[in-house]
Amino acid sequence: MEKKIVDFSSPDEKERWEIINDTVMGGVSESRTSITDNKTALFQGVLSLENSGGFSSMRTHGGGFDLSGYKGLMVRAKGDGKDYRLRARMDSSYEGIAYQAHFSAEQDTWITARLPFDAFRPVFRGRIVEDAPQLDLSGIQSIGFMIADKQAGPFRLEIEWVKAYA
Repeated sequence: MEKKIVDFSSPDEKERWEIINDTVMGGVSESRTSITDNKTALFQGVLSLENSGGFSSMRTHGGGFDLSGYKGLMVRAKGDGKDYRLRARMDSSYEGIAYQAHFSAEQDTWITARLPFDAFRPVFRGRIVEDAPQLDLSGIQSIGFMIADKQAGPFRLEIEWVKAYA
């Protein structure tokens, strides 16, 4: 059983996403997201390590996901050979704990990454939170993508969809 939770072929999908870069803490990384003619999202930019920076992200806002009964998330993506993070958050605040799992986006090749929920680790500002509560699958408020691989330079991730799987 699968449940599509992010589908960029929907005309309203782009409005659900926001960009958050290291500029919130003085960094200078840049990124943007757009919808392609093929109805995929293109998350791209330039990562900079200047001013203690080094991350770019995009995430949903304005609505939650009840993923009770599912075992994990799948993402269909094509990238640049870099490592990315798929993130889930239980609160809708700007800051807070994010639960993340890593996947590699192969260079110019579509992949489907299966990420079980037990692979998602709680982090806050890049550090693992040892005593964090368990990810509540019935109360996920946001899904997102992040690059923070400590490699300055351009990045590019194309995303077709995100699904929950049982």
